[in-house]
Amino acid sequence: MSTTYLLRGVAPLGGDRTDVRVEDGVVAALGADASADGATVVDGDGLVLLPGLVDLHTHLREPGREDAETVASGTRAAAAGGFTAVHAMANTSPTQDTAGVVEQVWRLGRDAGWVDVRPVGAVTVGLAGERLAELQAMARSAAAVRVFSDDGKCVHDPVLMRRALEYVKAFDGVIAQHAQEPRLTEGAQMHEGVVSAELGLAGWPAVAEEAIIARDVLLAEHVGSRLHVCHLSTAGSVEIIRWAKARGIAVTAEVTPHHLLLTDELVRGYDPRYKVNPPLRTAEDVEAVRAGLEDGTIDVVATDHAPHTREDKDCEWAAAAFGMTGLETALPVVQATMVDTGRLSWADVARVLSATPARIGRVPGQGRPVAVGEPANLTLVDPAARRTVVPERQATASVNSPFAGTELPGAVVATFLRGRATVLDGVLVDAPAGVGA
Repeated sequence: MSTTYLLRGVAPLGGDRTDVRVEDGVVAALGADASADGATVVDGDGLVLLPGLVDLHTHLREPGREDAETVASGTRAAAAGGFTAVHAMANTSPTQDTAGVVEQVWRLGRDAGWVDVRPVGAVTVGLAGERLAELQAMARSAAAVRVFSDDGKCVHDPVLMRRALEYVKAFDGVIAQHAQEPRLTEGAQMHEGVVSAELGLAGWPAVAEEAIIARDVLLAEHVGSRLHVCHLSTAGSVEIIRWAKARGIAVTAEVTPHHLLLTDELVRGYDPRYKVNPPLRTAEDVEAVRAGLEDGTIDVVATDHAPHTREDKDCEWAAAAFGMTGLETALPVVQATMVDTGRLSWADVARVLSATPARIGRVPGQGRPVAVGEPANLTLVDPAARRTVVPERQATASVNSPFAGTELPGAVVATFLRGRATVLDGVLVDAPAGVGA
């Protein structure tokens, strides 16, 4: 039997305080109708209630790199960060390029029970960029894949990209592009600019991202298909997306928390924690992506949670892997950069971290409003809390957080997946395997 909860005195989307009764997996009553009879009461004084967060861009590493992360550890981290659904990227080993592999990942997520795991299918076989993967078979599988990406690699062949965009129209899919022109970024180690010149590191120019985005929005317009741009990071990219949307092109874009806060100046210490793809950009780029998120040009915040082993990060800069963890710090970074600065409201946070990513990924039952009869996928946040990030204390199996030692605002107090608490009082709640299905 599921537990009934009364969330007392919470502020849905940061608005007026009210009571919320959660029963049988749904929001059963609000306000005066929300009885405490037979319910476990959660004191919500000072807490903001959001729909459960949805991440469009998570690397769970399983199968193949369980030494860095597993579906179980990664989804525990997701729940701790307030997420109730994540999209698991395709660059596993074997690659998620067949119905069999995406179903394996989907079942691992279902059996773990912490969040809904939506596998992302590879666009090309083995991420090799040579021929299309089994897109329709993955779409028709039990995993019901709707997002396809070669993330980590760009679909650089324009003919192949066009064919992929055309193909996914048949089942309302979307191609999520890692925008990186490979010839312009060979050997790149960081953003190309003043800092890279001073450090003598090979640069990753902004135009390598912008050129692919410009090409792909025109391809999407030509074939009338949906395009999603992964981890947008430059001021020029924001302008291209803004132009494309004004033209009516069906394009959406994401920004990561680290690109909302960190700049290439941090690379001066050669700390591999700050090595990421796309790289940390300039302060001007950070301001541009914040403005783009504020005005709706950028649709969502996605973590690009990329766990790595200590061996892959605790080494010299050139040998270190690209990537950062992010599931457990995403909401605090968004609060610090966008909410506490007055650029976004909590209702906006629900839009960019829940409703819109759920819509882009076509995730049933997620990103829904806090309303009677809706699935109780919910997140309770204490915006007044402040915590220093200690990677070793996080639920993820990896410790490569760029925010280690940083004090960030806000803390997830509770997370509910279809009415079942996965986090209570800021602590993960262990539950029998398979209850998340």
